Amino acid sequence: MKNKKNALWALLLMFLMPSIVGAQVVDFEKWAKNPSGELVEQDFAVAALDKVECERAAEIVDSLWMKETAKRLYRTWGNMTISHDSIKLSCAVRTFGMIPKDGRSLYISMHGGGNCPKEVNDEQWVNQIYLYEPKEGVYIAPRAPWNTSDLWHRKGLDELLEDLIAACVVYEGVNPNKVYLMGYSAGGDGVWRLAPRMADKWAAASMMAGHPGETSQVNLMNLPYMIWMGEHDHYYDRNILAKEKAVVMDSLSNANPGKYIHQSNIVPDKGHWMDRVDTLALEWMSQYRRNPYPKKVVWRQEVVLRENFYWLEAPADEIVHGKCVVASIDGNTINIEQCDYSKLTIYINDRMLDLDKKVKVVCNGKKLFNKKVQRTIATLHKSLAKRNDRSYAFPAMIEVEVK
Repeated sequence: MKNKKNALWALLLMFLMPSIVGAQVVDFEKWAKNPSGELVEQDFAVAALDKVECERAAEIVDSLWMKETAKRLYRTWGNMTISHDSIKLSCAVRTFGMIPKDGRSLYISMHGGGNCPKEVNDEQWVNQIYLYEPKEGVYIAPRAPWNTSDLWHRKGLDELLEDLIAACVVYEGVNPNKVYLMGYSAGGDGVWRLAPRMADKWAAASMMAGHPGETSQVNLMNLPYMIWMGEHDHYYDRNILAKEKAVVMDSLSNANPGKYIHQSNIVPDKGHWMDRVDTLALEWMSQYRRNPYPKKVVWRQEVVLRENFYWLEAPADEIVHGKCVVASIDGNTINIEQCDYSKLTIYINDRMLDLDKKVKVVCNGKKLFNKKVQRTIATLHKSLAKRNDRSYAFPAMIEVEVK
């Protein structure tokens, strides 16, 4: 009798499923099994979804991205390399501990060296492979694609690191919200620059014995950041600049309570080599998880330009080093506090706001938008494809004219 009742319930649910889930999601599931034609050209892709339908559609979009990414990176990751536009990133991989329920951590650890012979940078790479050992996670020491002073922060590296993270999500079981960045010496130079400009990618970052150059720290509002520097590491004034940046971080934190989490360590009686006391950085970083949807974002363009940052997108033809956006979310209102662009695209989801209600966008007291926003499969798919990060599959977006 019990089995008959279960069978009847299963049959009833089968008939009710299209109305519960929505015909467009059912059509999407069928299409996803055997895709034909562009997704955006399908009627179901642009139809409005409710919250439950959106959750199921997001699962399908994520599954498609995982399959496509696995196929795209299969050959290169099998060789422990990542390639993009003829630039290659070779990777040494070590794995530690058991796999946690929420997925593995990923530590990307960048070697020293810089503007010196290839053999010297190779030696530094080998050293970095065995320099740190997390209690749990995938530890990757990549070999920089270049042998220049800016080997860890020049244009082209961002896409390589994004694909490296994606490969580890697909093949190594990494949680994209548990990705940590670190680097020593020239690798520390890279952390100073990559942490701010790619702050939306990291759960935490730690700089060891690097030079900050021209970079700003304002983008680190939602990224826990650690500074390690030997007291006597005086070459290029690294020790002086590290102390100055520590003061900057203190100031930013004091002005924004609860934000700009950081720890600064100027190690007494140590020079450029800190005798591994900086290994404490791994345990400090591991306590943090990335929040892909912070309530407030400060986004300043660094030397290498980026179109996206957290839930914001700037027009590609207007991006210039130094331009800034400051935006925050309060209830169902998005406040644009500063914007150096003529327009802005804002990506949103149900974790950030209530998409069943009107969403308001305000800039300097001027109302730019005030209506309900549609969730669609097309927007989920497009945003995930653009960002190459499963946490940034957004079902809805708003485009506003700011100036």
